[in-house]
Amino acid sequence: MKRPPDSARVLLTLLAEAERGPRRDGTFAVWLTLRVAVDVADQSGWTERAHRKRLQAVEGRLTSLSLSSPLRRALAGTLAQLWSLTPEAAGLALTHLVAPVRESLGADAAEAVRRVAVSLRGR
Repeated sequence: MKRPPDSARVLLTLLAEAERGPRRDGTFAVWLTLRVAVDVADQSGWTERAHRKRLQAVEGRLTSLSLSSPLRRALAGTLAQLWSLTPEAAGLALTHLVAPVRESLGADAAEAVRRVAVSLRGR
């Protein structure tokens, strides 16, 4: 299955341009979460156990990052929804992430997340 077009690349570009600090950490956290959501929606080649271990690893990694409060809460909610391991939940979870990403990281990052959410909900 194809990954959503250029959305991860947009986040990687923003990550490379960002200076160290909450904005860079936030962009990295969103990129990690986006990748996990796409893989959960894809559901091919991964066992349920592998998905669960990956979600645990991402949750652990996010705790060490310096994130704004709204973004931290939104990412926690997104990951909680991803535990259901369904494509519908992945798309819905990313939809709820768009507004906090816009507030914390800007319109470009929010648009990238929105495009992925739309593509996952359309499956």
